[in-house]
Amino acid sequence: MSDITLGIIGSGQLGSLLCQAAKKLNIKTVVFSDDEHGPAQNYSDQFIFGKYDDKDKIKELINKVDVVTYEFENIPIEILKNIDKEIKVLPKPKINQIVQNRKLEKTFVNDIGIKTTDWAFIKSAEDIKKNKKLLPGILKTNTLGYDGHGQFVLDSLDDVKKDWCFTADYILEKKIKLRKEISVIISRFSNHEIYTYEPIENIHKDQILKHSKIPAEITDEIFKEAQDKAKLIAEKLDYIGTMCVEYFIDQNNTLLVNEIAPRVHNSGHLTINAFNISQFENHVRAVCGLNNIIVQKFFNAEMTNILGKEIVEYRSKSYGDFEFFFDYKKKKIKDKRKMGHLTILKK
Repeated sequence: MSDITLGIIGSGQLGSLLCQAAKKLNIKTVVFSDDEHGPAQNYSDQFIFGKYDDKDKIKELINKVDVVTYEFENIPIEILKNIDKEIKVLPKPKINQIVQNRKLEKTFVNDIGIKTTDWAFIKSAEDIKKNKKLLPGILKTNTLGYDGHGQFVLDSLDDVKKDWCFTADYILEKKIKLRKEISVIISRFSNHEIYTYEPIENIHKDQILKHSKIPAEITDEIFKEAQDKAKLIAEKLDYIGTMCVEYFIDQNNTLLVNEIAPRVHNSGHLTINAFNISQFENHVRAVCGLNNIIVQKFFNAEMTNILGKEIVEYRSKSYGDFEFFFDYKKKKIKDKRKMGHLTILKK
């Protein structure tokens, strides 16, 4: 058994898959979560249940581990900073401060010379009227929000209600004529070595990822540009671990950064079966200070997210040699909840 013990904040499917990757490397895991039924406890060596601001529970985590990482980015920054004062947190908490906030994230990306959709910071209905050139557009909460939560489509000023009272800040993004969505998974190590997985083509349904595949049907130029921009973002953030950069490709074949996810990512699930080293193993290797070893792709692949009640049917199916069913073992089935995924390998 390795001498390293990894703390993981969050107990969903990403935490579960990180625990499984760590076990492969003989690294112990301690999962800390505010979800008493979080499925990652099925795979961790220890499980701590408590609120994220419970100082005693946080102290218990710190005393049990050598380094801390997390499976989702919406953890209060101050909690991560306080942990980082006593034990290393990777990726660094200051990175979360940027990517939790759409305004800071888009400003960071634009400032390093990378394009996003046209956007404006919105604090009131009047701000939308001042930026009517961005309509039709999508109004998104400036912080929090994922899988389509906190997003509103505005086709014209008629959609702006006169009695709207803004209790939060928003970003207004101009709608684009979308050709394709892709993502790049990238792992960066403390010695500054980087491994960039090939771009993954994604299809969303109701703003939730439904299908991912490699190879993506894109030009060689877009392939290289997407990888190069992901590397630049990782280097400018001084990132350690695995992260994902999500892109839009418009009808003019212009590559636009949509979002940065400072963690392992849903679209990278297919790396578990298609490569010798998955995004999860590379993340564990990076944050635990292990060596970056040569990554090889064995297969092309397609991944399908299993949502809500779909899981019942998938649990009763039988699968072939090139089909890999992952059941996240979540106790409650909810509409649109990610319950599992299926990866199919292609020659």
